[in-house]
Amino acid sequence: MSDAVLYSVAEGIATIRLNRPASRNALNLGMCDGLAAAANAASADPSVKLVFVRGEGSVFCAGADVKEREGMDEAQVRARRQKGFDAYAALEALAMPVVAVVEGPAVGSGCEIAASCDFIVATPSASFRTPEAIRGTVGATQRLARVLGKRLAKDMMYTGRTLSGQEALEHGLVSRLVAPEALEPTLAEIAKAITSAPQQSLRLAKRTIDRGVELDPKGALAAEIEAIEEQLASGQWMGKK
Repeated sequence: MSDAVLYSVAEGIATIRLNRPASRNALNLGMCDGLAAAANAASADPSVKLVFVRGEGSVFCAGADVKEREGMDEAQVRARRQKGFDAYAALEALAMPVVAVVEGPAVGSGCEIAASCDFIVATPSASFRTPEAIRGTVGATQRLARVLGKRLAKDMMYTGRTLSGQEALEHGLVSRLVAPEALEPTLAEIAKAITSAPQQSLRLAKRTIDRGVELDPKGALAAEIEAIEEQLASGQWMGKK
């Protein structure tokens, strides 16, 4: 595991923590590798029922580490960007619930990391911004557009508009906005609900929702029926003695 990412597991809960606070948790190669490694570790551990993704310090993630790009040629920039895509995809592919905990700014890559999770719990100090285009690059164009809709995503991308935690809640990017003093109790409540629930049902529900939103209604229903059949075949369904 990279020092840029801390990984720990306790009582069925894995915590992935972005750990470059001196650089405002800017995403570099080490963090990309660390995120992918942490996601792979969680995936391979049958004891993990829930993953929290957090940032060390007052910033969740300030975006890509632009200092790292200095002196890179095109091939190196391309490889670095692919590492980022791989890290986001590894988080998104986890079978168990994954919750982003955002207590400060999430910029560019930070929005990608948070949006790769199943939902976001934030405090009022959280904010979300995707200034890639106005900085002369391309990125963060896909996940937020699916959540926020393309018009708001374009407003953010074209103008550098920042969504406050409250605005992100109102537009559906943030699932829960809680006061700082209520954050840990809220996370404990979420953890209790998830870790005490039937794990197969949660994983099947996650898979079916993620598949279903990419399909037409008929295909989405087929995906749910497939999940129901899989659960019935396993013998793990509600009410079975």
